[in-house]
Amino acid sequence: MDERRMSHACILSAPTAEEGLRMARRLAQEALCERGGKQPCGRCAACRKVLSDIHPDLITVRRLTDDKGRLRREITVDQIRAVSDDAWVLPNEAPRKVYIISEADRMNTPAQNAALKLLEEPPNGALFLLCVTNPALLLPTVRSRCAQQNSAAGEEAADAESVKLAEGYLRAAASGDRAELIRWSFGQDSLDQRQTQALIEALSQTVTDMLCARRDSLGLSRRQLAEIAALAARCRDYLRVNTGAKHILGLLAADTPLGSGNRG
Repeated sequence: MDERRMSHACILSAPTAEEGLRMARRLAQEALCERGGKQPCGRCAACRKVLSDIHPDLITVRRLTDDKGRLRREITVDQIRAVSDDAWVLPNEAPRKVYIISEADRMNTPAQNAALKLLEEPPNGALFLLCVTNPALLLPTVRSRCAQQNSAAGEEAADAESVKLAEGYLRAAASGDRAELIRWSFGQDSLDQRQTQALIEALSQTVTDMLCARRDSLGLSRRQLAEIAALAARCRDYLRVNTGAKHILGLLAADTPLGSGNRG
């Protein structure tokens, strides 16, 4: 808690975008609460406005829709530049402004570079909350300028069996043998939708740990790990629109970058 109070930015990692937004709104309440205690009171006008998403000093950035009403794949640089311009404008009624970037791991590279500049030279009183399901998709320079908080729900999502499956997949990828990866995929054909979702969440967390040197990378390069993280994010998107488990396993078998076969 103290780290977040001192920081001007925080990355909030959660298993779903909805959970990340709940975490962010809780912190926004804390930042904007009129009573200024260690916990938001939940009763003042500011707390109620945050919960209703109508507080004038709480700005939420989301993916835009196209002309057919479909969500765009990325958060664009123009959206982040608009945040940067607005952040220098004084708050309307609170002592500070809070910016929530939902699905911040969907910022494209120019948008992340614009965010980096903002995080390096933040306006006084501005708080930036970056909601992600996979922090590894953020640039290391962006991550280094933010405090980080993981959702307890995200930790629970990675149950022991799912972690074991994710590790088996990564060993198959590291082997450099596509046939071994296909055999691994066929071996999981009994997984249902929920179990496949848990596998993808465990895979994302395991790859993040590898990128942060908290786990042995099994000989996979940082580039390969980043590509696997992006593939896991694609699988998560497909699962959100009820893509079948067998399709997800087939995608993992076909699109995973292979290691050199040298496990160190």
